[in-house]
Amino acid sequence: MPCGAAGETLFDCVIIVDWSAASAPSPAKPSADAIWTCCADAGGEETQYHRTRAQAEAYLRGQIMAAQTRGARLLIGCDFPFAYPRGFAQALTGQTDARAVWRFLQAAIVDSDTNGNNRFDVANAINARFGNGPFWGCPAGRAAPHLPARKIVDYTALPFAERRAIDRAIPSAQPVWKLYTTGSVGSQALMGLPMIARLAAMDAVSVWPFDETLTNLVLAEVYPSLLAKAVARVMAQSGGIKDAVQVQLLARAMLRVPPDIWAQMLALPHPDAREEGWILGAGFGRDLEAAL
Repeated sequence: MPCGAAGETLFDCVIIVDWSAASAPSPAKPSADAIWTCCADAGGEETQYHRTRAQAEAYLRGQIMAAQTRGARLLIGCDFPFAYPRGFAQALTGQTDARAVWRFLQAAIVDSDTNGNNRFDVANAINARFGNGPFWGCPAGRAAPHLPARKIVDYTALPFAERRAIDRAIPSAQPVWKLYTTGSVGSQALMGLPMIARLAAMDAVSVWPFDETLTNLVLAEVYPSLLAKAVARVMAQSGGIKDAVQVQLLARAMLRVPPDIWAQMLALPHPDAREEGWILGAGFGRDLEAAL
């Protein structure tokens, strides 16, 4: 489903992505804990299952190109952190720009067409620079000298905090440094930010809230749990795979949010947001639910 024609909302098409850091292709049968996308536009909604990150990125790239051709206004929301706590980019790259971290990871991360990747090695190498974290968590067989299997990091000894401002504002948000077990958004970020670097390099693509001026093609960090109550209601009534329900509801809500609410949602939410990133829609859960 290509992005559709202009409607009465800010975006003509909204795509929500539930990401995965899996090290092998997801099962052939659509399953949980894999990559799911939902594309919502005036013509309806289409939810898709992607077995590998390469397949998902090719799909998103195709949607961006289609939007460029049609002159459509497209939002792509991905459910992993787009940046790290203030001070990390400077400590790692010598620049405060989050894009410097994206470029660093784009060069360092190896990700095969079948999801084989070196994320734990990259985290170990980054930790070695600081001597104490910040990343933690790995399978027993992937233990490394500078990557602890559990959280033993002393963040007070590092030149940046454990949590971003948005993570402190949403208690259920997991720390960006967690690489293994439930809620390991750290691994998702390591495997997702190289893709953000590539998509952001496409013609006329902007990234919120890092760009002061947004184009018609916008990438942003999202958090499907903003609609946790609505997701729970749908799951109780109809069942299904939670990942698929989450992307569908958030895509539907963000497509339908009226422009006046969008103006508030896209305003710079915090002084550190251009360095640390932010979750689009945070604080607007009621408006998103109302849009359903």
